Amino acid sequence: MKTRDAVSLISKIKEKTSRFILTEMAAQGIHDLATSHGDIIYALYNHQRLTMAEIAKNIRKDKSTVTALVDKLVRTGYVAKERDATDSRILHVALTPKGEALQPIFENISQRLLDTFYTGVTDDEKNELLRILIKIHDNF
Repeated sequence: MKTRDAVSLISKIKEKTSRFILTEMAAQGIHDLATSHGDIIYALYNHQRLTMAEIAKNIRKDKSTVTALVDKLVRTGYVAKERDATDSRILHVALTPKGEALQPIFENISQRLLDTFYTGVTDDEKNELLRILIKIHDNF
């Protein structure tokens, strides 16, 4: 396989996984989120609340992008922002009950995505794929 073919294939896999996630969310009645919002919501499932800088670091996006994504999540009622009690420059972000209610839906979608992704792939192949992907990631 040529390098250009591999890059094209990676791009197509990313596109198909995004489409899969959006289709699954729509089937669950979730029409107001993009896949990038899911990164923030997932990070907040693992932490009770995070600062904007912590979210940016956690999801590996710049702070201005995170600000725009969080603002939409606030408008749609999935998260709330709160100023730090000791430093008003710091904003904390936490899930609302509406955002927390997405957790079982997101976990189900994630499991179905992984099941689809790994159909016909052996455990040895999964381990090898992960090893190679980590190596490529570390190159950057």
